[in-house]
Amino acid sequence: MLSAQDNERLVRVGPGTPCGNFMRRYWQPALLSAELPEKDGAPLRVRLLGEDLLAFRNTDGAVGLVDALCPHRRAPLFFGRNEECGIRCVYHGWKFDVAGNCVDMPSEPVGTPLQKKVKLRAYPTVERGGIVWAYLGPPELKPAPPNYEWLRAPDTHRRVSKTFEACNYLQAMEGGLDTAHSSFVHNNKLDDTSALRTRDRAPRIEVEPTDYGYWYTSTRTYDAASVYLRLYHFVLPHGQVRGGFTKPTTGERADVPKLDGHIWVPIDDETTYVYNWACGFDQSVPITPEYWREFETFCGRGPNEVVPGTFRLKRTLANDYLIDRQVQKTRTYTGIEGLNTQDFALQEGMGPIVDRSKEFLGTSDRAIILMRRMLLENIAAVERGDAPAGADPRASENVRAFDGLAPAGAKWQVAFAEHIRPRW
Repeated sequence: MLSAQDNERLVRVGPGTPCGNFMRRYWQPALLSAELPEKDGAPLRVRLLGEDLLAFRNTDGAVGLVDALCPHRRAPLFFGRNEECGIRCVYHGWKFDVAGNCVDMPSEPVGTPLQKKVKLRAYPTVERGGIVWAYLGPPELKPAPPNYEWLRAPDTHRRVSKTFEACNYLQAMEGGLDTAHSSFVHNNKLDDTSALRTRDRAPRIEVEPTDYGYWYTSTRTYDAASVYLRLYHFVLPHGQVRGGFTKPTTGERADVPKLDGHIWVPIDDETTYVYNWACGFDQSVPITPEYWREFETFCGRGPNEVVPGTFRLKRTLANDYLIDRQVQKTRTYTGIEGLNTQDFALQEGMGPIVDRSKEFLGTSDRAIILMRRMLLENIAAVERGDAPAGADPRASENVRAFDGLAPAGAKWQVAFAEHIRPRW
């Protein structure tokens, strides 16, 4: 269990907090590129790490991420005019570029020295993999942009989405890094005792720190000669890389491997955006729109499962995730449809911020325990003035995962050697 004090250090992410300062040393997903579809189009409200910001795509296509309020009289720039490479406040016409420079001040005398003094808070951005990434930390410590392998795949072989989750990022991420729960929460065929994750429901967990976070494996007995081995990666500060297979509705296994994962980005202390991504195993495995719709629906976040115009699921705590108790008795472990919806029911159901001082942890929680320890160590490192682990993108640029059958006693480094070789 964690002390109440350490729990607070891990869950508070606003400006000036220990965890907030740590998070700001990494590039953060701020929005999907698709949320700003046109140059000089409507700006977008963004809340990230407890800060209220505004995103806009300028005339040249560059994305600005700036303070949501004009530095003049604090009027909301959301109602501003996005024109000629800048966002113009409609209150008095002051205009700012993507770097936060005031480029026009029509309500003041021509040549006023005030124009050079006024600065709109702005954060650098880059677009990669269908995501606008932002760096909110000290400018002089800005690392190179993210370069994960899945970001290097072409659009035809990569998809990304995001989902709103009404809880702190940490309990959401802990669910994603907990491989044991999939034998229970995601058991969608109660009568199938041969499924890989239900024939052995007590996986053996092995965890090893790395310079980007850690890798960990879960090993389940398959038969006398083989095991089902899953390799995951935790990528600091709040990401995951795992293996998977396409066509999920045809059964738990299929023939074509892929990579997928999540990034749990704090909106603030009590809400999270989960960025969901998938990438083809290699050039022979495109992630088609048809597959992506099928996969998103299977996860419970397809077009029909989301409130139109938002990233919020229709199934929420307010309607008990539309749990069907008869289905729970006869067909599935939870009676809730959708893999991610099943996760949300438990993670959001804990409350916005769970009290970890009341937990009792077991051997299946090794990856969770190390993740918490690693976060606390890196928060302390930033407080000392040191660089946090994994901030340099070279540490994680070739991280790849896989899961499959292996000979009993085999090491994943040997059994998966060909599968974890980067392709992009």
